[in-house]
Amino acid sequence: MSPNERLSLFSRHLNTNSHVPLRTPFTIERESSKDDKDTHWEPPPYQKQKSKTPSEQKRSFGTQTTSLQEEGKRDKNIADETPKKANKMSAQPSHPALLIPGPIEFDDEVLASMSHYSESHVGMPFVNTFGEVLTMLRKLFQTDNSASQPFVISGSGTLGWDQVAANLGERGDEALVLHTGYFADSFADCFEAYGVKATQLKAPIGDRPQLDEVEKALKEKDYKIITITHTDTSTGVLSEIKPLADLVRKVSPKTLIVVDAVCSVGCENIEFDNWDLDVVLTASQKAIGCPAGLSILMASERAIETFKNRSTPPQTYFASWKNWMPIMQNYEAKKPSYFATPSPQLIHALHTALSQIMARPLSERFAKHKEVSQHVKKTIGEMGLKQLATKEENQAAGMTAIYLPEGLTPPEILPTLMKKGVIFAGGLHKEIATKYVRFGHMGVSVMDDKRDDIERALKALKEGLAEVSSKSKE
Repeated sequence: MSPNERLSLFSRHLNTNSHVPLRTPFTIERESSKDDKDTHWEPPPYQKQKSKTPSEQKRSFGTQTTSLQEEGKRDKNIADETPKKANKMSAQPSHPALLIPGPIEFDDEVLASMSHYSESHVGMPFVNTFGEVLTMLRKLFQTDNSASQPFVISGSGTLGWDQVAANLGERGDEALVLHTGYFADSFADCFEAYGVKATQLKAPIGDRPQLDEVEKALKEKDYKIITITHTDTSTGVLSEIKPLADLVRKVSPKTLIVVDAVCSVGCENIEFDNWDLDVVLTASQKAIGCPAGLSILMASERAIETFKNRSTPPQTYFASWKNWMPIMQNYEAKKPSYFATPSPQLIHALHTALSQIMARPLSERFAKHKEVSQHVKKTIGEMGLKQLATKEENQAAGMTAIYLPEGLTPPEILPTLMKKGVIFAGGLHKEIATKYVRFGHMGVSVMDDKRDDIERALKALKEGLAEVSSKSKE
């Protein structure tokens, strides 16, 4: 099936005739469409090339002592090879740039890692790869404490919520959920499913709870857990973690600080040890730059002790740290271990993505995301568009939520953008879903200077709005 045929199938999801409940994830209020034809996308001239096949894998039979890219050398090889490929086009089939707040575009080397040949999940080549992944995650989360525990479990970022609620909460416990958008509602629902009482502290759309409001709430009740969404994917609102963590330690020092960083790890600075955090949870498919399917979490010594001192067993089996902690500890110690079968191909892809991240100082990566984000926000402002997050301190580096011109809805602009080779996401916040779109700018689209994803998206948005506006006046 050709790329255009695949995109034609995908475009049916943009058909505006279907009526779906507003509350379901990633849906928006839809109106009747004037054109029922599938959206047709034509690749830009420079993308019209024959797809290249990823480099052939080398496989050794008998006793395996190394994985696909030789475990001990892969970090250096990827870093060394990157400049040499500066003039080569992508090996991927031509396709519109995926610029939603995750999943994102993926680097060729990461996708090539996904095609790793089948291997035993308890064989030493894979165990070595998984162990290195856990070690690199410590560096990404910026923790040197050997008592901190990284977890990588097959599942979506949502599995991180279950890990927190099931392993750290017990029936009747209280959790304070700071609300900056859709995902706080969902985290609260997850707590309630495990019998934890969730109290939400809400802010107006586009804003975040203020420190004095949080302090007041903490003094009113004994909360076992406080959750903070670092970047809420539904609104693009950024929460400042360090001031909140400092406040919690001063007012309620025993409260566990949990950060939902699904849309921020890899593009926003997070200092796990220095900020005295207890849990940071994320997923593979956003700024880390690995295909979806891995729930990634870092737990502090305090969180692990809380888990060990539970008065009741966790009300989960698959997400129980009782089952997963010894597995993660053994993998990091390069010892084969088994509870449930992981995905070797995804772990290899994550290894490559993390190796690429670690090849440069984290400070450079965060600064680059900030620079591109400011450029995006400045440019859309010059178009006369407004953000949901109006205050600069509330604006995330990895995405921008953009109000559409009055009277325009996402189904009217998204197919036009797709024809121009760009995919944005519709609104997700249930109260305003029909009024805005979301632009994800993170990972390889930001870090790879050979790519023009961001500039192409801004150009497409400007031209697309003009075209839709012109049609509406006819």
